[in-house]
Amino acid sequence: MAKYVLALDQGTTSSRAIVFDHDGAIVSSAQQEFPQIYPSPGLVEHDPEAIWSSQLAVAREAMQKAGASASDVAAIGITNQRETAIVWEKSTGKPVFNAIVWQSRLTVPICDALKAKGFDKEIRNRTGLVTDAYFSGTKVKWILDNVPGARAKADRGELLFGNVDTFLMWRLSKGRAHVTDPSNASRTLMYNIYEGKWDDVILNELGVPHSMLPTVMPSSGVFGEADAEFFGGAIKMAGDAGDQQAATFGQACYEVGMSKNTYGTGNFMLMNTGTKGVPSQNGLLTTIGWRQGDGPTIYCLEGSIFITGAAVQWLRDSLGVIKTSSDVEPLAATVPDNGGVFFVPAFVGLGAPYWDSYARGTIVGLTRGSTAGNIARATLESMCYQTRDVLEAMTAD
Repeated sequence: MAKYVLALDQGTTSSRAIVFDHDGAIVSSAQQEFPQIYPSPGLVEHDPEAIWSSQLAVAREAMQKAGASASDVAAIGITNQRETAIVWEKSTGKPVFNAIVWQSRLTVPICDALKAKGFDKEIRNRTGLVTDAYFSGTKVKWILDNVPGARAKADRGELLFGNVDTFLMWRLSKGRAHVTDPSNASRTLMYNIYEGKWDDVILNELGVPHSMLPTVMPSSGVFGEADAEFFGGAIKMAGDAGDQQAATFGQACYEVGMSKNTYGTGNFMLMNTGTKGVPSQNGLLTTIGWRQGDGPTIYCLEGSIFITGAAVQWLRDSLGVIKTSSDVEPLAATVPDNGGVFFVPAFVGLGAPYWDSYARGTIVGLTRGSTAGNIARATLESMCYQTRDVLEAMTAD
C-alpha cells in the first residue's frame, strides 16, 4: 500500500526531492546544485538537460534513502522556479535553446517596445502583471524570433512551451502530459487570470501560437503519470504549483489577508486576497495563488524581489570573501554595524515595487576603513530594506 508522497522542488540553483510520510514528516531528502549560465551581464540561462537530470537523480536518491519503491509512493507533487521558459521539439523532446531564467534581462527591448505602443496596459488588465523581462511571454517570443527555424516549426505545431513544471511533467510522462496549473500559467504574461484561459489578444501580439501552450489544470489533481521507466513503476503526478504560491499554501495562508515572505535566491512576499484579484496601485503583482479541484480560484498580491540570497552567492563565488554561504553570518558579526556601507543588489534590475530593468548593483559609503565584514553586513541588510519596500507597498494596497 502506498504510504509516501514524493515532492520535487526544482529551484533556480538546485533541484531537491523530499519523501514525506502520511503524517507529513520528512522521511528522506536529496539535493543537487546545477550550473548557472551567464552569457553576458544581465543574462541568465540554464541547460534544460541539467534541470532534468538533476531533478531525476535526486528523486531516485530520495526514494532509495527511504527504501521506497514506486508502489510505496501515492503521488508526485511538483513545485518549481517560475517564469523560466523552455521551448522544445514535440517529436524529440529536445530543447531548441537554453532555458531563459526568470532573472534574465534578455527581453528588456521587447518589453520596452510593448510599453512604447501602450500594450503594457492591456497586459496589466488581463494578466495582473507588469510588462517586464521577468515573465515568460517575451522569452518565448525572443526564442521564436531568434532561434533559426523556430518560428516556422512553431507555426507548424512542432514546438512546445512550458515553464519548468510543464517540462518536468512532459519528460516524466514521456510526452503524454503537456500540462500546467493556474499558479504557473499566471506567471507567463499570456494567461488571463480573470477569465482563466490563455489570452488570444496577448498571444497574437507576441506571435505565440496557441498550439505551443500546455493545458491548464487545477493545482490539486492528477496531471498524468510518471512513466514506469524512471522509478520502476508508474506514479501519479498529482499536484503542481509555482514555488512561491506553493510556499504560501504550505505556510497555511488560507484566509484573506494572511501573508508569507520566502527568503531564497530572491524574496517573494505573497498575500492571500481570496477569490478576488486585487489590482495593485503600488507596484505589486496580482497573481493566482492556486485552484483546488472544482473549487474557486484563489488570488494573491505579490512583491517580487529578484536578488537576496543570490547576493550571498555573489560574495562567495565572485568576490571570494566567504567559502560557504553560511560563512556570511560570522563575517557580518565581525563589525558592530554596516559602517555607513549600503548595498543595492540590483544585479538584474529591480523588481517590486520599482520595476526598473536598467538599475544595476551599487555599493555606497565605502571608506579606507571599510572591511569585508561591513560589506557582508550591508548584504544582509539589503534583504531587510528590500523587504520593507514591498511590505509598505502591500500595506498601502
